[in-house]
Amino acid sequence: MLTVFTALVPVFLLIVLGYALRRLLLKQNIEWVGLEQLVYYVLFPALLIDTLARANLASVPIAGVGGALLLSVILMSALCLALRPLLARTIGLDGPAFTSLFQGATRWQTFVALSVAGNLWGDLGITLASVAMVAMIPLLNILAVWVLAHYASPQRMAWPALLLTIARNPLIWACVIGLAINLAGLPVPKPAHEFLDALGRCSLAMGLLIVGAGLQLEGLHKPGMAAALTVVLKLAVMPLIAMGLGIAFGLSGTNLAVVVCCASVPSASNGYILARQMGGDAPLLAQILTIQTTLAVLTMPVFIALAE
Repeated sequence: MLTVFTALVPVFLLIVLGYALRRLLLKQNIEWVGLEQLVYYVLFPALLIDTLARANLASVPIAGVGGALLLSVILMSALCLALRPLLARTIGLDGPAFTSLFQGATRWQTFVALSVAGNLWGDLGITLASVAMVAMIPLLNILAVWVLAHYASPQRMAWPALLLTIARNPLIWACVIGLAINLAGLPVPKPAHEFLDALGRCSLAMGLLIVGAGLQLEGLHKPGMAAALTVVLKLAVMPLIAMGLGIAFGLSGTNLAVVVCCASVPSASNGYILARQMGGDAPLLAQILTIQTTLAVLTMPVFIALAE
């Protein structure tokens, strides 16, 4: 457990640095918006393409790791949808707030997962995390857009517009391209690899700084019921679901630990951008992300140690 905690320290130091930079040096919101766009459309897709294209997928249990995480997302999504009528009656959770609960409970902070997996398990951890990307990123983006279009928008988005929104997601395309290169057995020229690798290495540190810049500590001391429930669902229930499914798929050791790592990270910070664009409750999601990121440094070592 101490080893896991030590591996998490540099990850969360970068998040803290991002928070400090936002308050002390890069104070203009437009500066961070530009960095978000750079990471989202260029740096992070480069990391996905390069990692997936070169990953030795034959050496890892793709069906077990991918299946456990895919089913975890489906089960958590079903649980959130089942809870919605009850939460609407008991705490007055409206449509936009529900979309923030849904995103907060189901999505994962890929920057944190990749950094922790790389620090703890090296290339094997990165390869397993790449399998997690293929299993989770396309499905999660489709579900998040559908839920926002269904519950947050004043008018429900037509299916053509919904599909177009999904098709424009650069992370989905990066997964498709990287996986296609890998399965086709196409060699990645050394200059292309070095170019993509340089961009990808930038993406992890930059992404963690952006996560820190988006933290809002003002509401941390008094979270609402929706925020508290979302934190429990993401940081406790989701890892337990993933661990149970991983064991059912016959996973153990590092394979199971990476599954639990990917399930126990905080929710994705780019969910906040999506909430702003599609009418979700962005302030609620910002509060959820802040609490999750703060507490994950304590909860992640526990679940990863249990899995190992």
